Amino acid sequence: MTTVLIVDDQPMQRFGFRMLLESQDDLSVAGEASGGSEAVREVDRLHPDIVLMDIRMPGLDGIEATRRIVAAGARTRVLILTTFDLDEYAYAGLRAGASGFLIKDAQPEELLAGIRAVASGDAVVAPSLTRRLLDTYAGHLPTGRPDDDTLTPDPRLTSLTEREREILTVVGQGWTNLEIAARFHLAESTVKTHVGRILAKTGARDRVQAVILAYDCRLVTPN
Repeated sequence: MTTVLIVDDQPMQRFGFRMLLESQDDLSVAGEASGGSEAVREVDRLHPDIVLMDIRMPGLDGIEATRRIVAAGARTRVLILTTFDLDEYAYAGLRAGASGFLIKDAQPEELLAGIRAVASGDAVVAPSLTRRLLDTYAGHLPTGRPDDDTLTPDPRLTSLTEREREILTVVGQGWTNLEIAARFHLAESTVKTHVGRILAKTGARDRVQAVILAYDCRLVTPN
């Protein structure tokens, strides 16, 4: 059973999510919070598997709440809830440690699939959307290429093999395991093993954080 904490300042929004989640045999609502400060307290009290975190809330917003939850070392994974076209803060939410993001007006089956994907460890809910969001809001990242002699190599990459570096690059481009397997002529299970090693060696919490790492290290650059 995957437990979910719903965080949104709109009661009707919380009600809608609760109704959807409670209709599923494998998901349960651990609790609700109407703001960021309450969310941090509830995570510490309830230890949910997943937090559905709104960004725009009065008081402590979802980004800072996410940062505090992650900094506390909680096993809880945070999914940012965003309207995307209006919410330029989703990228900052990912940088704060969120495991992915969901679109508020997504179809119910998409939302449920996203929650289950993150709960099972596949943090990239929508790879193409992750790439689009990062491309839009990554303009402040350092310029240059990783082979630029004036740049100091990122120490997080030094322990990676050449194949792991290649796979990190395409993970950063939003490729799924199946697509990576086809490109490199590998079994999908082998790709999962490589991704797991990349996360362990770089200290990335999950796959979305690996995408951000690929941008930080300039293995991938915004379009």
